[in-house]
Amino acid sequence: MARRPLPSILSTRPALVRGRDLARTAADGAGDVLHPVITIARGMRRQASWAGGWWGRTPKDRRGPALLLAVAAVVIVAMMPYGPILGIAALVASAAWMGRDRAATAPAGPTEAEGVRLQSLYEALVPYLSDAGDPAPLYAHDGGWDRAFSSYEFQDGRLMRLHLRYPAYFTDGEADSRARVEQLLHAKAGRGREYRFDWNEEENHLTLTTLPPLPTDIVAQRFVTSPGETVLGFTDTDTVQRTLPVAVPAGEEGDGDQPATRDAPPVVWRTGARSTEPHLLALGQPGTGTTSLLRSIALQALVHGDVVVVDGSGTGEYACLAGRPGVLAVEDGLLGASATLEWAAHETERRLIAVNRARQAGNPVAEDVRRPLWIVVDRPTALTQLALAEGRPDPQALLDVPLRHGRTANVAVAVADQLDATEALAPVVISQTRARVVLGPLAPEHVQAVLGAPQRTTPAGDVPPGRGYARLGTGPVLRLQVPATPDPFDEEAPAAHRSAVLALLPSDGAPLSTPTPPEPERNSTPETVTLRKDAVVRTVADLELG
Repeated sequence: MARRPLPSILSTRPALVRGRDLARTAADGAGDVLHPVITIARGMRRQASWAGGWWGRTPKDRRGPALLLAVAAVVIVAMMPYGPILGIAALVASAAWMGRDRAATAPAGPTEAEGVRLQSLYEALVPYLSDAGDPAPLYAHDGGWDRAFSSYEFQDGRLMRLHLRYPAYFTDGEADSRARVEQLLHAKAGRGREYRFDWNEEENHLTLTTLPPLPTDIVAQRFVTSPGETVLGFTDTDTVQRTLPVAVPAGEEGDGDQPATRDAPPVVWRTGARSTEPHLLALGQPGTGTTSLLRSIALQALVHGDVVVVDGSGTGEYACLAGRPGVLAVEDGLLGASATLEWAAHETERRLIAVNRARQAGNPVAEDVRRPLWIVVDRPTALTQLALAEGRPDPQALLDVPLRHGRTANVAVAVADQLDATEALAPVVISQTRARVVLGPLAPEHVQAVLGAPQRTTPAGDVPPGRGYARLGTGPVLRLQVPATPDPFDEEAPAAHRSAVLALLPSDGAPLSTPTPPEPERNSTPETVTLRKDAVVRTVADLELG
């Protein structure tokens, strides 16, 4: 039996296909013809979006002048010959430029060399981040790095950043386990650079970041700080919440003879009655910059307070401060240092009594008590050895009162010494200095012993003078670069650095004397007598000399 042909209504599919193709072809042709119009419309939409965002970011007090300036520009263009035509042409041209297709190129994968390095790093982590009982190990000898490494970044063929995942059973809470992984990554990523390791124990992530070297071109200068704030040095941008404008010498980043100015993240040490770490201890090997740090602190302290300097090394590193206004004493001998520290202890007691009486009476504290007093002591252990040899009391014992009660009396103590002499430091110096600085090339365990917390970065390959770590109280351990503050009388120091220090020294003049309170009236509460430093020095020296 012959088959009957299908109805025509059931055999129109080829016609539908042809119509769809014709419509798609027409749409493509229309898109090609109207492409300039579409581009210009897209550009105008982006211009309008940019103008709206700019208007929203503009402060309200500046919107009126900005609107007036825009209207004036439109009027000027309209009054020019062919102005409207040229204005419209410029607007269309800018819209066409902003509306062009910006097809972002897909990020290319790693090169062959980068892939080999990532695979090598992945295989090196297998023994540390795998377990034989894991049914689906994230790290396996036959696995691929793309499962464990979520992001990476290379620069000039060297690894700059790596974000990796690790299994939940890895003991990331143990310092030894973390140290082994960090040591491996440090070796595989390349020695000679500093790396920071950020452990996310909650999500089992680890981020390795290559840190740029800290700048060494910042010299001593007047920093923009408030009273009670001292800049110890500068650190990484993402570890502190503020920056300061600093000037760098000409030839570094400046043009001609004018110094350049840039923003740098500082490590700010706060002192005073509300500070939780009012005293500082800096340790380091000879030549690492501890004396420069104390010299920088003294120069900043002279802006708002008085300074007493005790140089136990006796090398004359602080001779530039002698006789300057605000510098009450610069002593480098055993007798003078002991007398000066004894005066500082009595001055602290006097300030404590004055503060207590002023608070009980409801009166403001006297100006001479509010003015900060800084006690800068360099190498006190050298004085201790001299005192023991001569059978005299340890001068460090005289720091007990300023260290324990200096916070209330507005007295700050900054001590610096060598690492090999830490056993000779008095217990009160170690217990009362909550701001710590360690300078020089040191092993991580030594840094942790001084600062009380492990460093988050690997040791630096090149350690210039003034380079180290700082920790304020219970805060994090920060990388630190002390501003260059050499002795201005040191002819081997760069001339620009010595000139910067000389510019910060107060002008020569008569030393500031401590004001004496007025005579007490009869039938009134007796006031304490102000102790004068020169009298105390003469009296103690006469008694000691017999």
